[in-house]
Amino acid sequence: MSVPLRQQLAVGSYLIKQKLKGAKKYPLVLMLEPLFRCNLACAGCGKIDYPDDILDKRLSVQECLDAVDECGAPMVSIPGGEPLIHKEMPQIVEGIIARKKFVYLCTNALLLRKRINDYKPSPYLTFSVHLDGLKDRHDASVCQEGVFDIAVEAIKLALSKGFRVTVNCTLFQGETPDEVAEFLDYVTELGVEGVTIAPGFSYERAPRQDVFIKGVDVKNLFRGIFKIGKEKKRKWKLNHSSLYLDFLAGNQNYNCTPWGNPTRNVFGWQKPCYLLADEGNASSFQELIDTTPWDKYGTVKNPKCANCMAHCGYEATAVEDTLANPLKALWASIRGPKTSGAMVTEKNPEYVAGGKTSISDIPVKVES
Repeated sequence: MSVPLRQQLAVGSYLIKQKLKGAKKYPLVLMLEPLFRCNLACAGCGKIDYPDDILDKRLSVQECLDAVDECGAPMVSIPGGEPLIHKEMPQIVEGIIARKKFVYLCTNALLLRKRINDYKPSPYLTFSVHLDGLKDRHDASVCQEGVFDIAVEAIKLALSKGFRVTVNCTLFQGETPDEVAEFLDYVTELGVEGVTIAPGFSYERAPRQDVFIKGVDVKNLFRGIFKIGKEKKRKWKLNHSSLYLDFLAGNQNYNCTPWGNPTRNVFGWQKPCYLLADEGNASSFQELIDTTPWDKYGTVKNPKCANCMAHCGYEATAVEDTLANPLKALWASIRGPKTSGAMVTEKNPEYVAGGKTSISDIPVKVES
């Protein structure tokens, strides 16, 4: 992992406290969405198709800080939309830092050069810059030419000013292990602290559905990436636990723990997770925990979740497994993800196409 020791110790202490309290469901990262408005229209985005009256809504500084206090997670990720559009974002970030929470301010970096002097370097603040590959791949992903070059220059500027900077990379259909490995080499040379990497979730609201990579293709892609990393002895800094990376390579069979990354946005506390937008909302974090039908969700429970391997659903699961099986996690960290041999057997889904739940429910047409 690429996370600084100060953050590792703070998060580790938090996790131990949760275990000592006997907490069954606790947050690890608060997904705080103060707005949905963006200055890009990416092909795989499920956040920007709302009408203007919704896109114009903003969470206030106080609403954001209340969510941080109410949730209590040690880390806060601020996605969007594009957070730098929010005029009060500096005050929001400042308030979170004052609470000694670690903030990942996600941005496509189009506004970063203009807004960077609104922020001060801090061990609690990281700019998480969205890059979905090298120039051609990224510009195609965000549906606008020139964005990659702007983002890279913004990364260099932020690093020169002493900010923590990570890259957030989402992989889509058509990626090859060699391309992704070349991208990881490039951002490593840039000097970023680490890379968050995951397959794109197939948002129902996304403008295009043919861009998402699914199922065993995801696992084969990651096995290919990790194999190159091992063979060429790359020192990529991936901002994930060793067991989550092993999961991406098809070596762990996990259920998601969506309460690990609860979402607060302009609608309230989103049920059950950051990725499913039409399942209802709660008015408080405690109501979210108490009233969400958690058993309805997961890859074997719900067709909407069938192909999800996103870190907002599974990183918290991997962390739980790390706490329960530290030796397994240590071994996975030492050897890296397994890149050959059989993958773990997938669990059979408890649903079938069309919402049918048993063979007797499926109509059979008999012709003589």
